[in-house]
Amino acid sequence: MRDMFKFDAQKFFSKNIVVVFGALLCCMLWGSAFPCVKLGYTLFNVDSSSYSSLILFAGVRFTLAGVLVLIFGSITQRRLLLPKRGNIWRVLVVALFQTAVQYTCFYIGLAHLTGVKSSVLNGLGVFFTIIAACFIFRTERFTIVKLLGCVLGFGGVLIMNLDGLNFEFTFAGEGLIILSGISAAMAAGFVKVFSRHENTTTLCGWQFLCGGLALVIIGAASGGSIRPQSGASFAMLFYLAFLSACAFTLQGYLLKYNPVSKVAVFKSTNPLFGALFSAIILGESEQLLHYTTLLALLLVCGGILIINLLGERRLYDPKRRLWREMLKFRIRLPRRKMRRRARRF
Repeated sequence: MRDMFKFDAQKFFSKNIVVVFGALLCCMLWGSAFPCVKLGYTLFNVDSSSYSSLILFAGVRFTLAGVLVLIFGSITQRRLLLPKRGNIWRVLVVALFQTAVQYTCFYIGLAHLTGVKSSVLNGLGVFFTIIAACFIFRTERFTIVKLLGCVLGFGGVLIMNLDGLNFEFTFAGEGLIILSGISAAMAAGFVKVFSRHENTTTLCGWQFLCGGLALVIIGAASGGSIRPQSGASFAMLFYLAFLSACAFTLQGYLLKYNPVSKVAVFKSTNPLFGALFSAIILGESEQLLHYTTLLALLLVCGGILIINLLGERRLYDPKRRLWREMLKFRIRLPRRKMRRRARRF
């Protein structure tokens, strides 16, 4: 009788309606992070020119996020969530890419850019995720359709950076935001593979805690400081921690039970939500309504829409040799090799 009411996580998280609304909720939370982080700099009196203070602020946020995930997971699962001894290295790898590297780059880059521009640049993360899944983790096929989607996305970024005939690009701003997207793409691949060996909530909670503590130590040791101005400062910190805890844990389950590309394509809404929230909260409506920003958003989202609709669709009948010959350009690995590559992790 008990088994009749047992929750089937795989069946639930692989439903299309759950994937759509779950992924959109994640993107809405991530989109709100762009203006909220910039407000957090003000509320905690963070010197945006001090990289140590930026790293310390990020570390405090993600340490708290890890604590929230582990407390919630321990209560719902009625046990203390601890990683298996053989999975500690997996937790540390995800913590390195998901929290330490990604958010060191993100926080420093965001301090040099507007929320709208950062959100559009961050939209490149979906293309990096698909490329990593195809060529590094070998869990996806790379097709000409996906290539077209990636080209449209990069075109959007180029247009966003065009000022007349001048191309504005700084490593401390645009460069670090793009690097944060690459790091996030690697983390998504590792979460997909490592979740086969470890409970997803445990993996997400401990990677946040380990990565956050590492950032706190680095930031504090190098002279960083944060000074809360009022009760609103702590409310903002709690919201930032909550959105990370909620979004990344939910994304972890979606990645575990679905193809990476099926989940990643919804990140096209990140720049939309980010630009919208930045316009509302930070008053950046001028840049949001500028034709270059609108065109960039259109290209980024159009690229991912193409991948979503056509990227995994079978474009030919396997029984027809003519189509098989015409589509030999599709880059793929034999299934055995793909499985072998995945097992190495």
